[in-house]
Amino acid sequence: MFARKTIKEVLKEFNSNLEMGLSQKESEIQREKFGFNQLETKKPKSLLSMFFAQLNDILIYILIAAAVISALLGETSDAVIIAIVIVINATVGIIQESKAEKALDALKKLSTPNAVVKRGGEVKEIPSREVVPGDIIIIDAGRYVPCDLRLLETANLKIQESTLTGESVPVDKDATLVLTGDDIPLGDQKNMLFMSTLATYGRGIGIAVSTGMNTEIGKIAKMLDEKVDTETPLQKKLAQLGKFLGIGALFICALMFVVGVLQKRDLFEMLLTSISLAVAAIPEGLPAIVTIVLAMGVQKMIKKNAIVRKLPAVETLGSVNIICSDKTGTLTQNKMTITKFYAGDSLGNIETLNLNDKEQKLLLENLILCNDSTYSENSKTGDPTEIALLVAGAQSDIFKDDLEKKHPRIDEIPFESDRKLMTTVNKYDDEYYVMTKGAIDNLLNICTKAYIKGNIVPITPEIKKDIIAISNNMSDDALRVLGAAYKILKTNHVDIDSLESDLILIGLVGMIDPPRLEVRDSIAICHASGIKTVMITGDHQNTAFAIAKELNITNDSKAVMSGTELDRISDEELNNRIDNIRVFARVSPEHKVKIIKAFKSKGNIVSMTGDGVNDAPSLKIANIGVAMGITGTDVAKGAADMVLMDDNFSTIVAAIKEGRNIFRNIKKTVIFLISCNVGEIIALFFAILLGWASPLRPIHILWVNLITDTLPALALGIDPGDPDVMKYKPRNPKDSLFKNGILSLALNGLLIGILTLAAFIIGAKYYSGDLNLFPLFPKGLKPDALEHAQTMAFVVLSCSQLIHSLNMRNEKKSIFQIGLFSNKYLIGSIILGLMLQIFIITIPPLASAFSVHALSMNDWGFVTILSLMPLILNEIVKMFKRLSSKTLKN
Repeated sequence: MFARKTIKEVLKEFNSNLEMGLSQKESEIQREKFGFNQLETKKPKSLLSMFFAQLNDILIYILIAAAVISALLGETSDAVIIAIVIVINATVGIIQESKAEKALDALKKLSTPNAVVKRGGEVKEIPSREVVPGDIIIIDAGRYVPCDLRLLETANLKIQESTLTGESVPVDKDATLVLTGDDIPLGDQKNMLFMSTLATYGRGIGIAVSTGMNTEIGKIAKMLDEKVDTETPLQKKLAQLGKFLGIGALFICALMFVVGVLQKRDLFEMLLTSISLAVAAIPEGLPAIVTIVLAMGVQKMIKKNAIVRKLPAVETLGSVNIICSDKTGTLTQNKMTITKFYAGDSLGNIETLNLNDKEQKLLLENLILCNDSTYSENSKTGDPTEIALLVAGAQSDIFKDDLEKKHPRIDEIPFESDRKLMTTVNKYDDEYYVMTKGAIDNLLNICTKAYIKGNIVPITPEIKKDIIAISNNMSDDALRVLGAAYKILKTNHVDIDSLESDLILIGLVGMIDPPRLEVRDSIAICHASGIKTVMITGDHQNTAFAIAKELNITNDSKAVMSGTELDRISDEELNNRIDNIRVFARVSPEHKVKIIKAFKSKGNIVSMTGDGVNDAPSLKIANIGVAMGITGTDVAKGAADMVLMDDNFSTIVAAIKEGRNIFRNIKKTVIFLISCNVGEIIALFFAILLGWASPLRPIHILWVNLITDTLPALALGIDPGDPDVMKYKPRNPKDSLFKNGILSLALNGLLIGILTLAAFIIGAKYYSGDLNLFPLFPKGLKPDALEHAQTMAFVVLSCSQLIHSLNMRNEKKSIFQIGLFSNKYLIGSIILGLMLQIFIITIPPLASAFSVHALSMNDWGFVTILSLMPLILNEIVKMFKRLSSKTLKN
């Protein structure tokens, strides 16, 4: 670590010197050895590879196999329909995947375009990609750092490192420091500069020690390049479901083969029957429906100021039980703000500052005049701490431009990091006020008097003790404390060396990066919903804990862990303690990843929010990464699954609510589709097992699965959400997709299957003229009678499933309690489905393609009664459920 080496040691290691730098030849040798100073980016995926990636699913494999067999057996229409489903599903997936990861590209853009270096004794400006280790780099205010540097010289240098370390205020740098210790956090390496950080004040000279992928930013790039398990809970459940359905389909096909051999059926007929059962076992539209429901969820999120970059993230939000949040800019406003003041023996909030009080007015004037920053509604420049002082003045209608016109500056002593003081001389009528501000300890050493209650009194040990106590109390509240002092001169002929002596202390101000006003309520909602909020920040421990207390994240100081402590403990020890920690302070990007992994190891679904470059690796490795849209860096946005357009923590809570409702709707959709498919399997399986003709043709099943089922399934996917969904605890990601729904699924599947077989038997008996009870299915059925019977079975299967969709809206509430028309899309899909079914039966070309027969009025009466049975029976069951719940409650 170069922070532990002396300037002489570092120069010697790179065979460079401060006056001459590297020669052109030496720089070329270094470039051959280390390469260009740029970040590597991954080769983008081709459309073809993305297409094949979409096909890597067991459900798709089975569909492809079914399509191939159908084509070989001459069932072209079946093969074409299946192929269309596969292509549509892959296309939707590619559209989403085409928003490929841009994190590394964004990191690359962070590199500064030019750097000022010494080459062969000459100062020249070169493209930053040409910087090599050993180059002497010159840094001044407003310039980005081109690579990692060990400082050689500094003059009041301040660096804004918030995007890398999370430090909310610029860091003072000092080249003369030589640090000791093994684990020095990046934020404490005061003699180092890091690539892509910004110089806000002063100047410095450093030697390039790391370039490109070897820099701290480069390490982040490597972490972003690591492959992580990006499967969401729903994707895992659907993958398990696909395997289960695939194995089930193969088992049913094998069983049917055995039955066919025992029944001495025709081999061609057996193959067709097996295809029918395989198609019946698999809900072909499920992958596309889930994708479309998630895509609709994305549109809802946009209206709530959340842009979802990766579709599955919509559903993942619903199962989040831990939100790990960066502090600076996420929980806080990312702007230093004066919150307290002390003047004239009065301590209060800045809003209560009284300009009619001479001490308080002088305190504010001091902080505005002794200030090198600028502030207006449209622009602000300079140090964030000084800008905060000007904002406090503006809130009291005192503006720097106006005040300086009234009291012009005639002399000054600039701020220096070793003095930690700044002084100006300003003209007040015929007098000259020396205005000094700075660290209270340094200021007290040069003050001999204090301005208290309108009187200037000597600073006694008691007064000094009181002032230090007030300063310490502010510091304990994580406030950054600044003191102000003055004295009056009668002449402008001043001795600069004597300005900062014999001063009169006016007072103190305390400032902090304050919490966002709405965040406290959002954290309370999270707590009530069983969601833990954890703060992870690069800021100091006391600052982080103070913000955590104010936001009600924790009041226990033992629930705070520092980055140094993280380095000392093993992963196993962290895993054991992780449940009791609510604040992680002074952490590096590597620490953040370690923390997220520890939470995930306990089976948690973790959301990570952040805005800086330092947050990017943890955003990527979390189950769902959430980046800030306004203050967030491109790197953070590129690594995240979701971007908040308003940078509002509360938007995450709204998104989680939406995610929970979307998962519930997807669950309804899946259970609906599987229960319908179970009905198809039961109808086919028992008919074939009993040696009857097949009640349904393959094209009938495909039509039902792709059109009749799909329309209401999509409508269920956008069912109005439960307003009380945030009152429940997060669902366990290990829970089955069918939890609390397996009995309903099985019984409704059985009911639909029996109703379909009933329609088939009634049609067969009616059109064969065999009205005897036994045998149940007449033998020697003519083709026309069989087509009639299959048509009735086809209509009942289709219509009963459409009606069954109404049952899926709620487990206990009647459809009439919920409101029959509260989901107009569902009613529309049912009406459309019924109309399409009627068209197929009544329009001759369609009837011919589907091998169906026109039905009489009596037939329609039979199928209508049978199709309504799922709704009638489910309403009766729900009534008993409600009565049972009331009894238990009483």
